[in-house]
Amino acid sequence: MKKKKEKRVREVYEPKKGLTGQGDDYHIYTMNGKEKVTAFLLGMAGTFVVIYLFFKSMLLGLAAGIAVGILIQKYYALHLCEKRKNTLLMQFRDMLEALTSSYSSGKNTNGAFSDAYGDMIQIYGENADIVQELKIILMGINSNINIETMLADFADRSELNDIKSFADVFEVSVKQGGNIKDIISATRDIINDKIEIEMEIGTLLSGNKNELNIMMIMPLIIIVSMEGLGSEMTVTGNSPLNILIKIVALGMFAAAYVLGKKITTIKV
Repeated sequence: MKKKKEKRVREVYEPKKGLTGQGDDYHIYTMNGKEKVTAFLLGMAGTFVVIYLFFKSMLLGLAAGIAVGILIQKYYALHLCEKRKNTLLMQFRDMLEALTSSYSSGKNTNGAFSDAYGDMIQIYGENADIVQELKIILMGINSNINIETMLADFADRSELNDIKSFADVFEVSVKQGGNIKDIISATRDIINDKIEIEMEIGTLLSGNKNELNIMMIMPLIIIVSMEGLGSEMTVTGNSPLNILIKIVALGMFAAAYVLGKKITTIKV
């Protein structure tokens, strides 16, 4: 028993704070009070409607809604975490654009990152993730830490392959005297192409995603419609057999939705 407890303690994930101790770990997401309430209400409301339509029990719907509202917190946090990473990648692309412009105007590396910091503040505001990361990089420079080291730290915390690749290539180029301007420009073009491809794929799959959402709503619409035609048109009782059938049906719908989401989710 003691060995098992020790293993569990060792497996606890330690958030990465970076070299300066001020960086965020983009692998995890801590929801604020508003986001927690939003997740709870969405989970509770959706579950209550489904359970009430299937079982005609407000008490059961309320209990199930509260349970799902609590359980969904983790998955909503994962959704927000992924959304934050996507936003960070977009901001990182714009940062590369700003760096390219600064290098083209003859600025050195330190000056280019300083100019990019000002540009990102104007575009996204002081609270944006990319602004905070540039601020940390500039603090590291003032503390005599190499930019490539700061970029590697940022890449490690970002959990984004594009940023990791850029940090690796940037480090090699600095050590071997490569053309930083061309590297940044090429990385920007690659990220732009990747984003455009993902947008095209999203457009192509939008119809399938809409069909999936409609397919999940249709059973509820059918139940409401049949009940409107008369109680003899549908089985509304809660006998053991009916309850079992309804539970199996709900499980099948949930499994179909999860499978459908995986099929329609394609990452480049």
